[in-house]
Amino acid sequence: MTAPSPAPADPTGARVPVEALHLPATAGGLTTRPLSARDATDVTALMAACELHDVGEVLIEEADIVGDWQRPGFDLATQGVGVLDDGRLVAYAEVFKGRWADAAVHPDHRGRGIGTALSDWTRRVGARDGGHVVGQPVPGGSAGERLLEALGYRVLWTSWVLELPAGQAIEPQPVPEGYRIREPRDQADLEATWTVNEDAFLEWSERERASFEEWSATVTRRPGYEPWQLRLMVDPADAVVGMAFVVVSSGCAYVDKLAVRRDERGKGLARALLVDAFEVARAHGGERSELSTDSRTGALGLYEKVGMQVTSVWRHWAADVTPSPASTTAAEPAGAR
Repeated sequence: MTAPSPAPADPTGARVPVEALHLPATAGGLTTRPLSARDATDVTALMAACELHDVGEVLIEEADIVGDWQRPGFDLATQGVGVLDDGRLVAYAEVFKGRWADAAVHPDHRGRGIGTALSDWTRRVGARDGGHVVGQPVPGGSAGERLLEALGYRVLWTSWVLELPAGQAIEPQPVPEGYRIREPRDQADLEATWTVNEDAFLEWSERERASFEEWSATVTRRPGYEPWQLRLMVDPADAVVGMAFVVVSSGCAYVDKLAVRRDERGKGLARALLVDAFEVARAHGGERSELSTDSRTGALGLYEKVGMQVTSVWRHWAADVTPSPASTTAAEPAGAR
């Protein structure tokens, strides 16, 4: 096992301790080390191998990893870890904000206790960083799901990836007079789009509000971003009332975000945005059309009604953790004690 890197300082100036990953004897010969930005390609390849094995298709691309890793407050040196076999990455884990974990073990290295060790590590990192619950999405019926269930995790919600069958299109949706869809023009447009997106998602998502910088890290600063990918629904006064964000990868158009302001719902704006996003993406090489939704939104039936079909099921498994005293103390404002 390699020695951990020196711990960086947190915003209070304190040194963040590096949590060591403790591999079992059954994983003999493997080494561990903190992750760095240079590992994005290898992590993508690892996750792609896992997805192909578990759900039969590859959903991840490197821009997803890079976007996540460049979010403010995410430090790979203390919140990410890799497992290597003679220099080749065969497993990894990360935890963002003490709550949101991702972990993967290459199919060829499963059954050696690595997944259990990664689960222990993510929970310790979550506790260190002040979390109360740590969880991650895993494919339904996969080895990862069986492991987390055996370790005492519980399901918080179910997600579905849906695809519009080849050769089919969603029936166009007319919008009220004066409404139209356009690209963003300036910073004010981007900030308005972020507000609509966050307001809508926070109606059902139990998390803190993402800052504009966190949001833009996975949207406008995502590698390869072009303005046509961000579709803005504006009202007659040109105010942003809805949005969609679409990416194209390997011939697939994937709507990553779709939201409409609460007081503008019931006018067909979401469906119009979806039709527009898929059509624009098709002009940029997106022959297939996909999106995902989860049980917290209640939107599955709506997507199935327009002809989309479920291609894979994922569940978010989570475990309770107790924040470490050090993280609780660090979170207290001056004079709180």
